[in-house]
Amino acid sequence: MLLILLQLLVFASCAPPRCDPKFRGQCKPIIEEKPKCTDLMLSYCDDMPYAQTMFPNILGHKTREDAEAGAEYLLISVAESLLGGDCNPEIRMLGCSVLAPRCEKEKVLKPCRSTCEAVRRRCSRTFDKIQMAWPYFLDCDRFFVSDQEGCYDPLEGLRGQEEEEAADGLDILLTADSPDTLQFTYHSNTDLISVLKKTEEQCSGIARTYSIGRSMEGRELLVIEFSNNPGEHELLEPEVKYIGNMHGNEVLGRQLLIYLAQHLCSEYLLGNERIQTLINTTRIHILPSMNPDGYELAVSGVSDNNYDFEQEDQRYDSWNIGRNNAQNIDLNRNFPDLTSIVYRRRRQKGYRTDHILIPDYYWFGKVAPETYAVMKWVRSIPFVLSANFHGGDLVVSYPYDLSKHPLGHEMFCPTPDDKVFKFIAATYANAHETMSNENARCGSSRTQSQKGIVNAAQWSSLAGGMQDFNYLHTNCFEVTVNVGCDRFPPEEELAFAWHENQESLLSFMETAHRGIKGIVKDEKGNAIKGARISVRGIQHDITTAENGDYWRLLTPGIHIVSASAQGYTRATKRIQVPSRMKTAGRVDFVLPKAPVNFDPQEEDFSSYDKFDPYNQYQHYTQMADLSQNQEERAEKPWWWNYFALPGVPSPTWLLKQY
Repeated sequence: MLLILLQLLVFASCAPPRCDPKFRGQCKPIIEEKPKCTDLMLSYCDDMPYAQTMFPNILGHKTREDAEAGAEYLLISVAESLLGGDCNPEIRMLGCSVLAPRCEKEKVLKPCRSTCEAVRRRCSRTFDKIQMAWPYFLDCDRFFVSDQEGCYDPLEGLRGQEEEEAADGLDILLTADSPDTLQFTYHSNTDLISVLKKTEEQCSGIARTYSIGRSMEGRELLVIEFSNNPGEHELLEPEVKYIGNMHGNEVLGRQLLIYLAQHLCSEYLLGNERIQTLINTTRIHILPSMNPDGYELAVSGVSDNNYDFEQEDQRYDSWNIGRNNAQNIDLNRNFPDLTSIVYRRRRQKGYRTDHILIPDYYWFGKVAPETYAVMKWVRSIPFVLSANFHGGDLVVSYPYDLSKHPLGHEMFCPTPDDKVFKFIAATYANAHETMSNENARCGSSRTQSQKGIVNAAQWSSLAGGMQDFNYLHTNCFEVTVNVGCDRFPPEEELAFAWHENQESLLSFMETAHRGIKGIVKDEKGNAIKGARISVRGIQHDITTAENGDYWRLLTPGIHIVSASAQGYTRATKRIQVPSRMKTAGRVDFVLPKAPVNFDPQEEDFSSYDKFDPYNQYQHYTQMADLSQNQEERAEKPWWWNYFALPGVPSPTWLLKQY
């Protein structure tokens, strides 16, 4: 028998190809039958607004049986119970549109990307609650198409029901699920992401969440943005940011920023004119937690054995558990020390205090992934104004952070923009219920602060601070807001703290509109990126953004302002900033062409765009991935065993940490 089989194999291998033209008389070419529309027989898809589908489907399943055997179909079959009834039947029907796509006239029609994106905005938080990743086969960019490409709406049968629900209007907004229903309890990292995603869903027209990176232990650094055009920088619209929880055990600022995001959303929908004006004219970015790893440790109240306790200057008593990140790095000492560079240059003629380059030696030190993520973030967006929130005191401190005293002693060390910094710091302190009151002072600042504000170097000198980095490396003016004497106050104090800080949070953002703004162009009307805006008497310039627009915070008074750029003639204007202005004055410049002269400073400035010359991004990404893989091996979500069936590849795409 074996011999016969071998002979047949040899005969088959020596036989001419069946479709070889030389042997047309001996064989006929096989014509593969084209796929045709077939009846939709998947039981969990029987309520789709069409009756026919086609295989192979969009995912490549060749038959109905293949589709039914996959983890994708299993997921949509249990989606209702798995997600607690939320997002049903939207998730199931969206999945059916990919597993059993619509077929008409022997042609597959793909579902609309806009429908997928709307469902994802509304339902991603539901997946977050059970620690499940958004399913890969519901990737809106891969498997869905635009309206222009001839798509169809797989949820068209549900539209009537949605319109009835929308008719309830404000009644929906004020239910228990509304972002205006503030929960005055501490939010875990999972809760934080869920609230931000929910707020994005409630206010999808003005809100957007995005990630700037991950922490050392792989937790997402999630930002929520508010704008009338979220996701886009609008010409002449200032960008403002808030950062909380830089020290993991200083948690009140984190909670205040969560409440602020919910408040902005609900008040905008309710027609609050002030909030609507603020969001329509300002692009607001809120990062509630820069140090989610430290927060986890602070909540637990115990130290992690993996922390490095060998640093002699770190005293790890109970008061500072969770202060640092998972590498035991104080994030507010981890930024490039550009202040020392300014101090060394201050005797040089024409020295600068703006757009100082990050020295190469910085990258050979221990740079935290959280620090790296924030540096990339502030370089990528033309921020104008910023505040970062701390605890343990009740005061707003402003740059410089580092004292120039030769022995490092605390002393008053103002920036060239000292008047501006005092103004924006006082804006927050004066709007606060008690901060500017001398009787409310607490902590170590009480001997130095005046009416709730203090120069940081005079209070507590430090190198590598975030607010100095913002001022010396970018256009952004940042202050540090210490929102309470207790770093981790009891939950019953959260509502009162929100009441104390609510007006300050709004008033501070409105100061982004103080001063002047404008566009710098050449004589042909082309925008000039990187033009320098100088103010006489203030040795600190800001530069124009990608579209030639700029914002220059200024105090009231008369100022001589000039615009300059390499290859152009300088233009100068005399302007007056009124004392009670609420909108930045418009001051545009047109620069004529001029012969290019060699300027060593301009040549040095051209290297500003170079960032991370030693490719640290990949290094930190690998560290975060390693941490995630370790976490994956250690623990799986409760639903994992339901999908991880023996004999088939595990659907790791369901894991958020994969």
